[in-house]
Amino acid sequence: MFLTLCALFILSACLHCCDAQLRLASYYGDHMVLQKSPARAVLWGYGPEGAHVTVSLSGPTQQRTSPVTVTEGIWRVTLDPVEPGGPYMVDVSSETSTVNMTDVLFGDIWVCGGQSNMQFQTSQVFNASSELALAPKYPHVRPFQAATKVSETELLDLIQVQIPWSVPTAGVMSEFSAVCWLFGRYLYDVLKYPIGLVESCWGGTPVEAWSSSRALQQCDLARVNSNPRNDSILWNSMIHPLLNMTIYGAIWYQGEANTGYHPNKYNCSFPAMIDDWRMAFHQGSCGQTDPDFPFGFVQLSTYTKNSTSEKYPNLRWHQTADTGFVPNSRMKKTFMAVALDLPDESSPYGTIHPRDKQDVAYRLTLGARAVAYNQTGVPFLGPFPKEILRLPNSIVVHYDQAISVTSSKDIYEICCSKTACGLNSLWVPAPILSWDSASVRISTASCKGSSVAGLRYAWKDWPCDFKACPVYSANKVLPAPPFISN
Repeated sequence: MFLTLCALFILSACLHCCDAQLRLASYYGDHMVLQKSPARAVLWGYGPEGAHVTVSLSGPTQQRTSPVTVTEGIWRVTLDPVEPGGPYMVDVSSETSTVNMTDVLFGDIWVCGGQSNMQFQTSQVFNASSELALAPKYPHVRPFQAATKVSETELLDLIQVQIPWSVPTAGVMSEFSAVCWLFGRYLYDVLKYPIGLVESCWGGTPVEAWSSSRALQQCDLARVNSNPRNDSILWNSMIHPLLNMTIYGAIWYQGEANTGYHPNKYNCSFPAMIDDWRMAFHQGSCGQTDPDFPFGFVQLSTYTKNSTSEKYPNLRWHQTADTGFVPNSRMKKTFMAVALDLPDESSPYGTIHPRDKQDVAYRLTLGARAVAYNQTGVPFLGPFPKEILRLPNSIVVHYDQAISVTSSKDIYEICCSKTACGLNSLWVPAPILSWDSASVRISTASCKGSSVAGLRYAWKDWPCDFKACPVYSANKVLPAPPFISN
């Protein structure tokens, strides 16, 4: 079989091009997962200038490439599509040397990005010992972790690898992202074929650090030099190097750092980053990664109990491009795990780092099944208003699905004004009066004769105790996301 050769995406700042040794790029190695069919996996690396490189694949199926020439120190091939499974041996040979990878599987590759709640390790979650004991039972869910490094320029390859591709063990997974690992594990339970997990995240970082200059320009965000918040410095070093790899999708847990850093731009900067990643991964893989690959994210959890600050609820809204749910017209083929009902007041890692990552990953998996894998009959969205009706002394919210409700005096709030209300208006509690299978009636008595100009739900940093928000799906699995409406 003959395989195509395609120019590497942005041959800039190559760290290894002067190296004449035949080898693979940093994120290829034994035990790795390559993207399965119908996409075609990309392999690339370094070699002596002018050498001819051939790649052979042996295992359940066989492939042998036509020779490609090392140009400017780089070689690259795109494999023919391979069905999920393995193991495979991959041999890369030139006229003078050979390198190989063993125990290679084909499946779906998911990139896991963001800040500290994505970086939060499996050893730190609730029931960590039980979760880690399960690791060896999932030998086809393979982790890889990029090291936390910065760069002022776009790099072709990673500066350093923290965890090379590995068969999962308790020891390896203890230091790996809990959300990423649990997501991959739950996904494997459904799909029953290999899953590759690429962790590339760093605590305390804003979205601007993970965005290219192209994406930032879409939102009129000027370059900022205040380490570690320099624009694009993690895009350059921890995302751009991955672009030449074929991937299936990405999940993301970030936003805390932006509650105090360009928060009002997040409704632009986050969707712009997603769009830009999609374009760049598609081009970098020579069209093998889908141009609209699925992108899942976690809506912010909680930070400060009894806080009156609206930084967190405002950013939750901006995470959805001010729509309240995804996918939507601005954020297509995305899915979201609502997490505002999973607070952890006694977390030893601080309340900003809740230990229940199992529910977060499970909710993400529901979204992936529905949006990324087009599985029918998989509920993944919590209840959202489809109609809001004003009555003489109340408001009735009709939801888009059957609901489970508990009483609350302040989860809903109304704005009393003769003009339109916004994020900075004065809001007062609106108690729940009654409910039925798909609607909630809310008192407007707090307005005391004034006009009711707005309604919002769960618009607090810490709106409820653990899994105790007032409105859920009928089976009590999915919480209603926050919303604001005039």
